[in-house]
Amino acid sequence: RRSKVAMETTTGASPPAATGVEPVVSKKRKYRKEKPWDDETVDHWKVEEWSGMRHSLLEESSFATLFPKYREKYLREVWPIVTKALKKHGVVCELNLIEGSMTVRTTLKTADPYIILKARDLLKLLSRSIPVAQALKILEDGMFSDVIKIGGLVRNKERFVKRRQRLVGPDGSTLKALELLTGCYVLVQGNTVAAMGPTVTGLKQVRRVVEDCFKNVHPIYNIKILMIKRELAKDPDLKEQNWDRFLPKFTKKNVPTKKPLKVREKKPYSPFPPPPTPSKVDLQLESGEYFHHHNHHDERNDDDDKKDDPTH
Repeated sequence: RRSKVAMETTTGASPPAATGVEPVVSKKRKYRKEKPWDDETVDHWKVEEWSGMRHSLLEESSFATLFPKYREKYLREVWPIVTKALKKHGVVCELNLIEGSMTVRTTLKTADPYIILKARDLLKLLSRSIPVAQALKILEDGMFSDVIKIGGLVRNKERFVKRRQRLVGPDGSTLKALELLTGCYVLVQGNTVAAMGPTVTGLKQVRRVVEDCFKNVHPIYNIKILMIKRELAKDPDLKEQNWDRFLPKFTKKNVPTKKPLKVREKKPYSPFPPPPTPSKVDLQLESGEYFHHHNHHDERNDDDDKKDDPTH
């Protein structure tokens, strides 16, 4: 109804004032008052600051996250810092060393209903080896996180380790370049890649680079594309245009690992079977060696017989 009234307000044409005829006003607009959203100076997309709820939450919400054994010592040391930070938002946290889990839950003092999801993300980041000083930033408004699972992307263990090291780069240079271009904090640990950043777009770029790396696409290609897009975004004339003509197109090359097979030349077709392979005797008969050998052998036998005969 409001949209219809607003459309009538903007599209309704009034007759010229020179005629002296008053404009016709519909019954819906006759007693209509001006609304705040009719003002063009009002920013309808502005995010207002959260001032808190009038009443406490009716139900308790809780989340639990497991952590690996090697993180137990570190979490015991920093847990007072985590408890103090969550207490400001009215959230209670618990560290269970027997089960190896961390739990957060809301209380009657919780003023922001969304803070419990932020606390859940905090536990996930702490379990993935992110330092507590960096992980506590997730409690701020406008900070987002993403945990990318890379364990099942490659089956071969050796290939998985090589591609994970390719993502980190020599002395972490590839990861540092990715952080500078996306504005996100990235940490590779075990079978996951944890990322934190102020924009969802940056987290999507990190996820795409990580997944492409384990699909055998080198991160340097995606980093080069991000650098070009960063420069194109600075130009106001190209900001609303299609950038495909400026971006490089990389073609996948299959490098042969085995030696190519020798291609045999095709012989002319013959309906007759091939001639039999000559034997050793046939070759001796053809060259005459067979008769020479036998004559020499007969002469030897004659000489032996003469020696054995006493009459000679």
